[in-house]
Amino acid sequence: MAGLQSGDSAKEKRSLREFLKGMDRKTTMYTRTRSTSDTESVTGSSVASGDEESTAGSRSRLLAPKRRKGRVMGYFMCGTIWSLTILGIVAMVDLALVISRSLWGLEDDPDRTFANWGKAGTGTEGLAWYPTDFLRDVQPIHCHSHNDYWRKVPLFSALHAGCIGVEADVWLYEGNSTLYVGHNRASLTDARTFESLYINPLVDLLDRANPQTRFTANNSEPTRGVFDVDPEQTLTLLVDVKTDGAKTWPEVLKQLEPLRSRGYLTYVENGTVHRGQVTVVGTGNTPFDLLTANATYRDAFFDAPLDKMWEDPDAKEESVSTAPTVYNSTNAHYASVSFGAAVGHVWAGLSKDQLRTIRGHIKGAHRRGLVVRYWDLPSWPIGLRNSVWHALAAEGVDMLNVDDLRSAARKVW
Repeated sequence: MAGLQSGDSAKEKRSLREFLKGMDRKTTMYTRTRSTSDTESVTGSSVASGDEESTAGSRSRLLAPKRRKGRVMGYFMCGTIWSLTILGIVAMVDLALVISRSLWGLEDDPDRTFANWGKAGTGTEGLAWYPTDFLRDVQPIHCHSHNDYWRKVPLFSALHAGCIGVEADVWLYEGNSTLYVGHNRASLTDARTFESLYINPLVDLLDRANPQTRFTANNSEPTRGVFDVDPEQTLTLLVDVKTDGAKTWPEVLKQLEPLRSRGYLTYVENGTVHRGQVTVVGTGNTPFDLLTANATYRDAFFDAPLDKMWEDPDAKEESVSTAPTVYNSTNAHYASVSFGAAVGHVWAGLSKDQLRTIRGHIKGAHRRGLVVRYWDLPSWPIGLRNSVWHALAAEGVDMLNVDDLRSAARKVW
């Protein structure tokens, strides 16, 4: 029995050892398998992470140009909005200034000054002439009121602006000694005459500037002109004869008598010029030979052709001009020509050749003692017109031919 128990015990021990060995082998195999699985898992995660990073980089590179384009568009829109805002503010300020100038009467438009003159309720109804007080502080400027008869109030609008030259187109009809004033026949009326618009008002103005009182009876001061601040300044009255000169000019001279008899006219006597308060100049169909017929006395002058007086402005000595030597300060006052015809069209400004032409005209006219005037000046664009005005004044042109009295009064050139 003892032997049998011993044999069974040995068998149990061997079975236990085999069981334990089997367990060790399974444990080892499990450990190895788990280690391999973990390694593969780590390696797979690393590869997956690398793939994700590569994909993200590619996406970033694809989105970068779109982002830059978006920023540029944003900057552009922002700049556009700010620019429009600034322009809007400037426009509003300009509009406010225009409205304020209109409301508070800051606009100095010569034609508006007399807009209500003679109307009922103004205290001026029935008055045939205008007071001289409005000229008390007017500074005379070297401008010629072109087509002056088109103004709201001819003569006075120009004087209020300070222009020292005015212009009247006169027409004479058969069987009538009246000189009618207008640009063409359709504009003529019985009321608008040379006497009513120019001669009579000038006589009234000058009579009031030179009153005959006991205080002035023995006055040795010279006769005063229309401008109170510069009483020695003469006013040029340009008479553009539209009808037959041989018949019309003698009538012009007759109608100057009220000014002549009071000693207000500039005149030439025995070759000497005596400057008066009004200097009459004939143009248009005015006959030069008839104007100069009286060799000893004349109180009207000619508008000489400026384009015929050109001299080389670069020559040190006086060059020979194609103009007849007969034109001088004893028989002419203005030397005029169409700007467009003599100088040419102006684009961005006066060219060197145009400036040389102008300088040649000025040299020839000034050598003869004449006043240089261009008509048919550029009127638009306003900036170009002002530039031409400035250039002409700087070069020495004596009289600017103007239609815009307001700009002339402000001396925009």
